[in-house]
Amino acid sequence: MSMPNPRPDPKRYTYVYHPSEKHKEKWKKKASKAHTSLSKFIISIVDGAIDDSEEFQPRNEVMREIETLKKENKSLQDDLRQKSIVIERYEGELKRYRSQSFLEENYHGVRRYSKEIVDILKKRDHMNSYKLLEELGIDPREADLVKAVSKQLEELEGYGMVKAEAKGWRWIG
Repeated sequence: MSMPNPRPDPKRYTYVYHPSEKHKEKWKKKASKAHTSLSKFIISIVDGAIDDSEEFQPRNEVMREIETLKKENKSLQDDLRQKSIVIERYEGELKRYRSQSFLEENYHGVRRYSKEIVDILKKRDHMNSYKLLEELGIDPREADLVKAVSKQLEELEGYGMVKAEAKGWRWIG
């Protein structure tokens, strides 16, 4: 005796109206590749989308939220870029201020040597002047700052702490 086919419950049907026959065929092919019926394919995709997020948001709401986040991100990047420029300028002014005592010929008072110069020279065996300027973040075209670094190196050499050699400067402490 053969088992009768159960009749589908009409209360469980949902109808999908595709924008075109081509669209429906595309979904059918995808379902076929997944080795399932179109109905099961649609249910799994929709369930997956709903399960992934607590609350379902229509695509246009998600797109609006993405656009808002992009605008906010751009605004924050612009703000960060501006602040970086300001910090760079302040750092330049600070370098000039700290080097001022080495630029004045008849300076009276205590000169503070750049700890950065000393630390860089201590770490390396030898350091040429261009590499030292690069490490200090000084543009070689900034004549006053270059002169201040040179003056510090000359004075450190006078105190017997560094030595000028063919390869550059060497810390001898």
